[in-house]
Amino acid sequence: MNAEEFRRRGREMVDYVASYLENVRTYQPYPDVQPGYLRHMIPDCAPESPDSWDDLFKDIERVIMPGVTHWHNPHFHAYYPTANSFPAMLADILSNGVGCLGFTW
Repeated sequence: MNAEEFRRRGREMVDYVASYLENVRTYQPYPDVQPGYLRHMIPDCAPESPDSWDDLFKDIERVIMPGVTHWHNPHFHAYYPTANSFPAMLADILSNGVGCLGFTW
């Protein structure tokens, strides 16, 4: 992935996350899956060559989201609250992008 594709895919991911948060109440707060549910959904071993970004992006809904606990759902009242503000997410992008370890500044 070069810088131009990173920009394009980053916009797609930001759009996905923004839409997810706008609609998070439509998700069941806690997943209705059994341990091992992923076993039949993914290959037994890593692929010889990388999957396309489009295929990986489709796997977010097909593979990942069915097993996610939706901590930001307003009906999820267990454990502890999570930070989900848009400014906090932008700060995470910056922190990860520059490889910042919080204890070094």
